[in-house]
Amino acid sequence: MNTNSHDGDQIVAIDGPAGAGKSSVSRRVATALGFAFLDTGAMYRAATWRALRNGVALDAPEALTDSTRAMCLELTETDDGLRVVVDGEDVTDAIRTPEVTRAIYRLDQIPGVRRRLVELQREFGCRRPTVAEGRDIGTVVFPNARCKVYLDASLACRAGRRARELEARGIPVDLDALMEEIRDRDEKSMTRADSPLRRADDAALVDTTGMSLEEVVTRLVALARERL
Repeated sequence: MNTNSHDGDQIVAIDGPAGAGKSSVSRRVATALGFAFLDTGAMYRAATWRALRNGVALDAPEALTDSTRAMCLELTETDDGLRVVVDGEDVTDAIRTPEVTRAIYRLDQIPGVRRRLVELQREFGCRRPTVAEGRDIGTVVFPNARCKVYLDASLACRAGRRARELEARGIPVDLDALMEEIRDRDEKSMTRADSPLRRADDAALVDTTGMSLEEVVTRLVALARERL
């Protein structure tokens, strides 16, 4: 299968573990370059939310795959950020709840779910130049992307960022439990059989520990302009 019509010429692929700052950074890099922004994590969250909403058993891979294939998903960039609509319902905030976060690994371990979402991601990347972020963007979704980045940060730094995001939305946080959750999610992402999280051989490693958002964005925009 062709990964996209321009074979990666205009794709910036950003991978990395939970809390590395991928979404915040990628959105700003896309704006700076005039590219579309693809938040693949939001797609997995949307599929998870739909399964939970419809009472699909989380230990039933075929049912979860069917649910994902039946999902009508719309992603729209607005001045206030990405709006996510599933089956006609705006779930932008609903997909960010701890309940969805805790269940998401059930779906991202399933090959049928991953294949369907990869299809949607490639369709998105075909349409226009795109900054895409996730866990298998440079290795599986757009292996021919000319600009690949692996964003990382220390566990404490990543947990702190995620805690601030949740608290800003009024969700109370137990930092120790959150660190354990992120550590567990890293482990599941890196050891799953289907497209595990790993740094692509040709991806630039950027450790964002101690870097401000602006510093990371500046670094990635420079990298993208150099490689594209």
